[in-house]
Amino acid sequence: MCGIAGLINSKGKREHGNRIKRAIMLQNERGNGLGAGFAVYGAYPEYRDQYALHVMAKDSKGLKLVEEFLHRDFNIIHGQDIPVWNFKINDHPFFRIFFVDPPAPGEKGREDRFTDDDYTLDRVMEVNARVEGVFIYSSGKDIGVFKGVGTPGDIYDFFRLDDYSGHTWLAHNRFPTNTPGWWGGAHPFNLLSYSIVHNGEISSYGTNVRYLESFGYRCTMQTDSEVVAYLLDLLIRKHGLPVEDAATVLAPPYWTSVEQEEEGDKKEKLLALKLIYESAMLNGPFAVLAAFDRGMFTLTDNTKLRPMTVGQRGDYSYFASEISALYEMEEELEQVYTPRAGEPCIITFDQQDNQADPIKTAAH
Repeated sequence: MCGIAGLINSKGKREHGNRIKRAIMLQNERGNGLGAGFAVYGAYPEYRDQYALHVMAKDSKGLKLVEEFLHRDFNIIHGQDIPVWNFKINDHPFFRIFFVDPPAPGEKGREDRFTDDDYTLDRVMEVNARVEGVFIYSSGKDIGVFKGVGTPGDIYDFFRLDDYSGHTWLAHNRFPTNTPGWWGGAHPFNLLSYSIVHNGEISSYGTNVRYLESFGYRCTMQTDSEVVAYLLDLLIRKHGLPVEDAATVLAPPYWTSVEQEEEGDKKEKLLALKLIYESAMLNGPFAVLAAFDRGMFTLTDNTKLRPMTVGQRGDYSYFASEISALYEMEEELEQVYTPRAGEPCIITFDQQDNQADPIKTAAH
């Protein structure tokens, strides 16, 4: 059911969210009012070098506890309440944002073996696991996630998203089935650079969680979609896999397809990825749209039980569950593409000049 929309500007041009808002509100029937959200890349140019930690807490006591925790483990550059508009939604958590720098190695208990990202991930996981009623649900640099219980229009207005602009936007309209509809369980899910929105069900959730826990990740958001963001961080950032290979891990070709490949490097790589990362494979009907600091990509399961379409014009690429939502973002698309089952569609841009590749796919 869930609705998905996304756009990215290949040259890093920032814009307000009115187009992504139209695209996701067109898909209102794909949700039931129990969850919606947005992710904005390029949201905090004045603090682009700091980790932007978005915190939700059930009460002001929780906010005070997490602020004490962050003062202990980070250098807080700036902190403030996240502005909200209470006109439509009155019953909601407390929200606050902290822009932080990790301490230098040897300071505040930081071990030399930790990179800045590793240290931040570890601290975020500890807060979410140990501080009752508090969740850090967005932790990347120059990234903001805004989500909650409501329709896409309600959540957009509640977080006053007309006040933000970004070069990459994600949007989601949720229809929760076997997991609860609550503020932390709404999409997008984020960890450091990686944010995902998801339609469908991850039936491999238990296996994926145990695999992630073996690398120190802790899943606390009470929904199967959470594991996808963590797996992307593990595979791409920590293990150094190219995006194409990470996509192959998450939605690998069937064994019969691998056996039919001609002998050579491609077949050896597919065999290696399937054997090494068997427990990272996603099973079930799903469509995922993921954003990160170098681009955006989409991926569906190998029988494509959930829809996804892609469009492009000029420096912009657009993604949505429905073709009609693409045209809400751009009326005069130059290209419209529907990826095949299990085929990732990847947009990347070079960090030096923000120049994106055109639509490209990494077919199995």
